[in-house]
Amino acid sequence: MVITLSTVLITAFVVGGSTFVGSLFAFIVKQISHKTSDMVLSFAAGIMLGATFFSLILPAVEDSGRNYWLPCAGIFAGALLINALDRFVPHVHSYIKVDHDKKESLNKVILFLIAIAIHNFPEGIAVGVSFGSGNSNNAYAVAFGISVQNILEGLITILPLISAGVEKKKAVMIAFATGLTEVIGVIIGYAMASSITLMLPFTLALAGGTMLFVISHDMIPETHSHGFEKIATYSLIIGFITMIIVDGIL
Repeated sequence: MVITLSTVLITAFVVGGSTFVGSLFAFIVKQISHKTSDMVLSFAAGIMLGATFFSLILPAVEDSGRNYWLPCAGIFAGALLINALDRFVPHVHSYIKVDHDKKESLNKVILFLIAIAIHNFPEGIAVGVSFGSGNSNNAYAVAFGISVQNILEGLITILPLISAGVEKKKAVMIAFATGLTEVIGVIIGYAMASSITLMLPFTLALAGGTMLFVISHDMIPETHSHGFEKIATYSLIIGFITMIIVDGIL
């Protein structure tokens, strides 16, 4: 399938808008238990892990020939990039666990939103770099994986805002706004991969490194902090297996 700029842009808005779609469930779901939250987030982490390995890191290794140092350096650089961003914004899940006092300050809500937006950015880059590689199957696999993750995480991350006193309609619009960060990431990632063809293995691996950092640093610790570690682990495995099937179909 031929990859065009319009295809990339449409996919970017679908991926970015998936957080908005997930947040709409806030009108149906009043509250979500830690067990359910850990299962859902772990499943999403498994999907992201599968997409990262099969559609970003593995293609980077294959495209590098014998220069394995290039994708290895890319993975490490991606992790360092997100680690650097983490130093300037609050940890996402530290605000998911906030005291749900309706008098919570607007500053905390703003910090929470900045954190989500920053952590959405590498996901967008991953999709954009995948499209820039020219491999539409891998690109759509990554886009599918991240979209599913965003739908599930959209619900989980929007509830604390509502609990903090933000109106549901405003919270949903906020989710839509944070999703735009991913749209920007897709465009930047696509430009990076398209303009630096010789460094494609590095850019693919860099996108993979950013995803690995978010999965390991944010998602897994959060799902293993409420006493449901075993079921969270199995949920992650099921998510990973789901991406094996999706990758095979695509």
